Amino acid sequence: MAECMRTLNPLKTPLNINKIPARKIVFPSSFSSFETKPRFKPNKYPKIYVSVMSSQNQNQQQKLSLDALVISNRKEELLGDIKGSLSKCLSETNLQLTVPGLKSKARGKVRDIYDGGDYLVLVTTDRQSAFDRILASIPFKGQVLNETSLWWFDRTRHITPNAVVSSPDKNVTIAKKCSVFPVEFVVRGFVTGSTDTSLWTVYHKGVRDYCGNALPDGLVKNQKLPANILTPTTKAEDHDVPVTPAEIIQLGLMTEAEFDEASRKALSLFEYGQRVALEHGLILVDTKYEFGKGCDGSILLIDEVHTPDSSRYWIAHSYEERFQNGLEPENVDKALLATSFLCAEFLRLWFRDHCNPYEDEVLPDAPEELICELAWRYIFLHEAITKSRFELPLTEEPIHDRITRNVSLALSALR
Repeated sequence: MAECMRTLNPLKTPLNINKIPARKIVFPSSFSSFETKPRFKPNKYPKIYVSVMSSQNQNQQQKLSLDALVISNRKEELLGDIKGSLSKCLSETNLQLTVPGLKSKARGKVRDIYDGGDYLVLVTTDRQSAFDRILASIPFKGQVLNETSLWWFDRTRHITPNAVVSSPDKNVTIAKKCSVFPVEFVVRGFVTGSTDTSLWTVYHKGVRDYCGNALPDGLVKNQKLPANILTPTTKAEDHDVPVTPAEIIQLGLMTEAEFDEASRKALSLFEYGQRVALEHGLILVDTKYEFGKGCDGSILLIDEVHTPDSSRYWIAHSYEERFQNGLEPENVDKALLATSFLCAEFLRLWFRDHCNPYEDEVLPDAPEELICELAWRYIFLHEAITKSRFELPLTEEPIHDRITRNVSLALSALR
């Protein structure tokens, strides 16, 4: 969504981080809420409690076990449909050729986005990407991502309006056009991760002032932070760049008022997401949000919300014991962690073991069993998050034909 909106409604802002003066930035008082005060003594190993709910709700928390991921009747029930859909994945769409009124197509890593005049048509495909290329197509992935986001969009309207207009198809969202802020609002509740920009990586290197947040000494990997923090990023040519609130305003990416409103919404969304996830036996560890400005000047939540592709989830009931024993948390998302219960990392590792995914012109096909396992994990996490049964398509109609019909009818009704 965001990629297309930037093309259609670009913010006239030159992006050059190097022009920021090399000095310590003094933050205005409106940013003070993002500073975390040290609450732990250095080099101690504090006991962490992850619950943010009342004691009554704690008792109602459902225990989610990874046994259900590995061995379950539900998995056996779905595997036949997953295998039968391997050749029917939605890998590419060309609605500009089949739906009247669609003017252009922008192709993202997962989404195909169409300009429908007053609206955008976002089709979430089954594409699985890594190493800056498409690795495979995963049955039902697009439906999982689209329906998970819609579930959260609907339940967070009390926090912020969003750009969703309708969802005429399991893989499609029709959205309002808006000018997208070129900032990703990354919110974190734990010091974890393994990438160059992850909080644990920079913290382990000695950084204690990150994206405007004062971090206390003595934290260890996978520890819960004293308070949730915002670590914004913005796009450079080919990677995300961490920025401070002051830099965002100084670069003209957002006004101070816009940033204040969007950051408050991001932190509120994350706190709400953590509360709901915990009720469902999960810990929402970190995630990202994107916002845009509507034609009436309102700030809207866009893109995706708390999906397996945008968020890191851990299993709640086993977290504390594993943390105290120095073990990695059990997780079911795509984050790079040292456990076998991942959503997509095992697929990336397979490609690394069987080719050079950065340099080889042609990649081998991933084994069918890996594709099926990944499809199941997406569905498992969707059902764990929403506590609702994932509904398979009821018709054998080709997906592209179904989407063409549904989008055509929806756009006709909006005109």
